[in-house]
Amino acid sequence: MFDKLQAVEDRYERLNELLSDPEIVNDPKKLRQYSKEQADLQETVEVYREYKKTKEELEQTREMLEEKLDPEMYELAKEEFSALKDKIEELEQRLKILLLPKDPNDDKNVIMEIRGAAGGDEANIFAGDLFRMYTRYAESKGWKVEVLEASPSSSGGYKEIIFMINGHGAYSKLKFENGAHRVQRVPQTESQGRIHTSTATVAVLPEVEDVEIEINEKDIRVDTFAASGAGGQHVNTTMSAVRMTHIPTGIVVSMQDERSQIKNREKAMRVLRARVADYYNREKQKELDAARKSAVGTGDRSERIRTYNYPQNRVTDHRIGLTIQKLDQVMEGKLDEIIDALIMEDQASKLAHLNEQE
Repeated sequence: MFDKLQAVEDRYERLNELLSDPEIVNDPKKLRQYSKEQADLQETVEVYREYKKTKEELEQTREMLEEKLDPEMYELAKEEFSALKDKIEELEQRLKILLLPKDPNDDKNVIMEIRGAAGGDEANIFAGDLFRMYTRYAESKGWKVEVLEASPSSSGGYKEIIFMINGHGAYSKLKFENGAHRVQRVPQTESQGRIHTSTATVAVLPEVEDVEIEINEKDIRVDTFAASGAGGQHVNTTMSAVRMTHIPTGIVVSMQDERSQIKNREKAMRVLRARVADYYNREKQKELDAARKSAVGTGDRSERIRTYNYPQNRVTDHRIGLTIQKLDQVMEGKLDEIIDALIMEDQASKLAHLNEQE
């Protein structure tokens, strides 16, 4: 591990030199590439340097304990030695986590798709509640939310809503939201006061640039049609809505949110790229050894991952057995406690797998 850490520090120092080189400074592509690499290594280098400094202090304290000290000084040195040992263990754990292979999608924006599932109108209302929850969470992080396509439900909420969250690291935080979300509450339409159970599904896809996945134009069928729904006089008068079909996978994306066909094409292509990349990634994942999958996983979308129980103000994440009595706060976008616990569980699982291999 320490050979790897030394190599990381050496590379970090080399990047410092490269970023001062006039030739690199005048090359925007290389400057961006090296700046990003340096930023990715910075935390690891800082923790490693703190580790080395703490190790030196531990050795100095050990030497003091071997000298003849008066009882009071000896006790102080002993306490400091114990505290430094604890700090060393904590830093070693942090370094192990920092050296874990990083998900290449972690820094990306995300495309999220929420659909009402089992439960009729109540499922659609809940889909709207989840959209609001994720919007509030994104706002708390300073991220921007852009609705790409929405199919509102007549009773409130959405049959389906597709939106993008633009923000550095959005995927790293939201990737574990994939799956079926279950709600238990008395619906507004229920006159008897009975608790109903409904579900909505959430899909989280990293945004994919054109350079990352090659989609041949010959593999895409594009159909245009008149938009339906809200939109006043423009509805059904212009062929602005777009349907794209990726023939090899059968994936279909429809977009009619914009009045301009060009804008709808752009949005549809963004979603199509993400879905096609996700399709091929999932096919690849099926071929991997089950032992390599993380315990939390990024979720089978049919899997029930979380229950929101309104009468008891309770949220339970079934994958990690976490239950918190803060549903009201969670629905306001305060998701950090749940998301941090999922990330920690994923890291612990990867560490355990790494230790088995060593």
